Amino acid sequence: MANTSSAKKAARQNQKRRLKNLSRKTSIKSAIRRVLDALDEKKFDVPKTQELLSDVAAKLARAKGKNVIHANTASRKLSRLAKKVEKRTQAS
Repeated sequence: MANTSSAKKAARQNQKRRLKNLSRKTSIKSAIRRVLDALDEKKFDVPKTQELLSDVAAKLARAKGKNVIHANTASRKLSRLAKKVEKRTQAS
């Protein structure tokens, strides 16, 4: 346990940051899941899926800028997801 007042404050700040980062990561995972679910639907809606993909891109960019996730991780996730969307778009 922290003894000094500055260490106690740092512990409080770390807790707040941890919860915020966890929320951001969960939000990204949920957004990715929504895109993947849209790809699996029988009635594939291209504009809806593109909108969901742009939402994922925004969330990844925000998390990358806040150093929640590594820049290459964000790029990789977006690239793989965009590739899946493009493949499904070409098929339908």
